[in-house]
Amino acid sequence: MEIRQSKQPNFFLKKRVRLSIMIGLLGVLYVGAAVILNFNSAAFLYLDRGMIWLFQNFIPTSQSITYWYSITQALLRTFVVAVAATSVAGVLALVLAILGAKSTGPSRTLSWVIRGFASIMRNIPIVGWAMLLLFSFKQNDFTGFLALLFLSVGFLTRAFMETIEDVDVEKIQALQVTGASYLQVISQAVLPEITTPLISWLLYMIENNIRDATLVGLLTGTGIGFVFDLYFKSLRYGPAGLVVLAIIILVIAVELVSNYVERRIAA
Repeated sequence: MEIRQSKQPNFFLKKRVRLSIMIGLLGVLYVGAAVILNFNSAAFLYLDRGMIWLFQNFIPTSQSITYWYSITQALLRTFVVAVAATSVAGVLALVLAILGAKSTGPSRTLSWVIRGFASIMRNIPIVGWAMLLLFSFKQNDFTGFLALLFLSVGFLTRAFMETIEDVDVEKIQALQVTGASYLQVISQAVLPEITTPLISWLLYMIENNIRDATLVGLLTGTGIGFVFDLYFKSLRYGPAGLVVLAIIILVIAVELVSNYVERRIAA
């Protein structure tokens, strides 16, 4: 009993020391960042004024409705680019995932190559892809499409590989023993098992790409991101607020449709 009582205070003391060190490090990092960036912490005191200004200027008015047509056109282009990039990425990622998964890949070397390729593609942020592609393809919808495509291929390839590797290996081996070809094994043992999770991943990627496409549009000068940037820089805050509202409505609508599709598939 004495040993337990002596160890318990030491345990809580170590926890408090670690917590104090962590808080101290965070404080040092904050102060250092504030000094380097010349950040004024007193700005937090005026946060309420900023929120009041935001609601006074960014709430869409009756005059903002006249911009609705151009906003919906840009929003539709953004949606089409996001869906197209996700669809093409889904096909490419499925092929790469089948070749790179441990249970279906033809060789370990190819599996490692594909895994490395997918890691590189998905770890470069969407802004990085957009800036790199701007040098070659300039400001157009195709640049945004490629930026979303490259990031989506990397993300979906890793997600699809993990999904394929969760398939029961005994089913694959059973078909191989009967003399089934490689394509027959994939079509009969793998694809039927992974259809539902693959659709879920694709729907998730579409939602994510719609959000990213808005940011990409700021750089590529296309879509809803460009429209927001144009209205904001020209001090047309009402229409800019309407753009934000349209994006929110689209994202919520896509999420509701995705949830409905997933429920129907699971039923």
